[in-house]
Amino acid sequence: MNETITPSSGNVFVDLGFSPEEVALLSMRAQLMASLRKTISERGWTQVEAARHLGIGQSRVSDLMRGKWDKFSLDMLITLACRAGKTPILACA
Repeated sequence: MNETITPSSGNVFVDLGFSPEEVALLSMRAQLMASLRKTISERGWTQVEAARHLGIGQSRVSDLMRGKWDKFSLDMLITLACRAGKTPILACA
């Protein structure tokens, strides 16, 4: 059985065939979620502490830490980043 291996473009969303607009949205959401998870870990916050700092419930922090991207809009992720003291800079290439 011969398998064809296609090199990655470097962006999984492009590789999956999403439109350029969706690629931008999904990439921003993924980057913000990763940044928030990193911030929570670096600060040593428990999920309860992170929930208090971010102004959301602990179950939402759990969703964030598990990478459940479908549960967070881009607006919400920007809000959470700001609450964590981050300045999200978003730009389209």
